[in-house]
Amino acid sequence: MESKNARDMLEAMALTANAGEYTSHMDLISRDVSVYGVPGFDVIGYDDWARQCKYEFNEGLLKRVSYEGLRVVSMAPGNVLFRTTETVEGTDGTINCHELEILIRKEADGIWRVLQERILTDDEMKLESQKIY
Repeated sequence: MESKNARDMLEAMALTANAGEYTSHMDLISRDVSVYGVPGFDVIGYDDWARQCKYEFNEGLLKRVSYEGLRVVSMAPGNVLFRTTETVEGTDGTINCHELEILIRKEADGIWRVLQERILTDDEMKLESQKIY
C-alpha cells in the first residue's frame, strides 16, 4: 500500500508542478521538510522551497517535470523511503536530471507529504545503477 502512496506522490508532484499550481504543489510538502544535496546549501527548508516554486511558477520557467523509476528503500507505518529519477526541463532548454531519495510521511491531517529529499551523490548513483532488482 505504501508504495502506491509513493507513486501517487510522484504523480501529484509532477502534475501540480507542470500545471503551475503553487498551492496544490506546496500542500504536498511538509512544513518540516529538509532538502539535502543542493550545491551551495547545507539544507533547504519549506520557506526556501516555497519561495523557489513561487518564482519558477510565476515566471513560467518550467516546461516539464517528470519522475521515472520508483525503488522503495524502506517502509514503516506512515512512512515510505524511496528513490526516483527527477527530470526538470526549463523553458530555456535546460534539462536537469537528478537521482533523488525521498521520504514521505502521512501527517496528522491524513495527507502524505514530502518530509525529506536528498539528491544522491555521483558515487551513490553509480552504486544504484549496479544494483539488480
